[in-house]
Amino acid sequence: MASKSLNGSLADAKKAKEDEFYTQLEDIERELKHYRKHFKNKVVYCNCDDPRVSNFFYFFSYNFEKLGLKKLIATCYKNQESAAFSDNSSQSGIVLEYTGDKDGNLVPDLNEIGINPLKGDGDFRSEEAIELLKQADIVVTNPPFSLFREYVAQLMEYDKKFLILGNQNHVATNEIAHLITEGKMWQGNYSGDMAFRVPPYYEPRDTRFWIDREGQKWRSLGTGCWYTNLDYAKRHEELILYKTYDPKTYPTYVNYDAIEVGRYTDIPADYGGSMGLPVTALSKLSPDQFEIIGFSASLARPMSEVVPGAKGSGRFYLDVGNGKYKRMYDRVVIRNKGL
Repeated sequence: MASKSLNGSLADAKKAKEDEFYTQLEDIERELKHYRKHFKNKVVYCNCDDPRVSNFFYFFSYNFEKLGLKKLIATCYKNQESAAFSDNSSQSGIVLEYTGDKDGNLVPDLNEIGINPLKGDGDFRSEEAIELLKQADIVVTNPPFSLFREYVAQLMEYDKKFLILGNQNHVATNEIAHLITEGKMWQGNYSGDMAFRVPPYYEPRDTRFWIDREGQKWRSLGTGCWYTNLDYAKRHEELILYKTYDPKTYPTYVNYDAIEVGRYTDIPADYGGSMGLPVTALSKLSPDQFEIIGFSASLARPMSEVVPGAKGSGRFYLDVGNGKYKRMYDRVVIRNKGL
């Protein structure tokens, strides 16, 4: 039988491989254009993928002067190979630092980029990585999905500005739900399907996996989104509401006092009470127009407290008649501030 420490190491290695999703440059460019004003004279830290093949490092190094950056730092976990994907065979991470163009060609040449080995493995939780984090003004990266809550907790602990990729389903966790409810983080501009390059050893598990003509493996994420605490103009664009409230159209949940609104485009213009919407609506909700009350995972009462003998908890339920109840997907609960 393997020792406890060995089991832990194997589990960590398995998670690292499952988390190795490489972000496309077009997805980075599409989102970053909304935050340009935040980067002038700032230190940017990308700390969760190999900086020599990372599109995050590529984007910031090639746009260094345009954004007016002060410094760019990038670290990766256990990889000193130049290949696009690592099997994490090396026990040391690396750090890259770039302070801008020196020879006037506006291209980040290798002789202008400081490349140094780390003493440790480059894990974002390591002392070396934390010291680099302390230097940073803004963190931008695609963190390990399996460690997302721990990653965000570290950003909060060190009071950092950030723009990171995640899964919309993260809002179903208490830690992320509370931060969004308290206005300490919010979703970025884009949410929806996103495609990521994955390593050759990645095994398909569902229909969101494919191999292109060149043999590159891909994995899409239908519930991908950006999370940030950087403000941006489109976040304050208010929705034009034109629907009228009708209790037949907007039923009330059995185990929470709020109405069900199936799409953000169906939000009634004349309703001032609590409304439950799919969490996919988060990026469409202006903080000037709506208050976020919370999420169904924590707000929903156990069904047994409402309907004797009924089962179910952690989600909202609708009465569909004949003693049957429909369990809803995760919901964000909001209120119109103007009513």
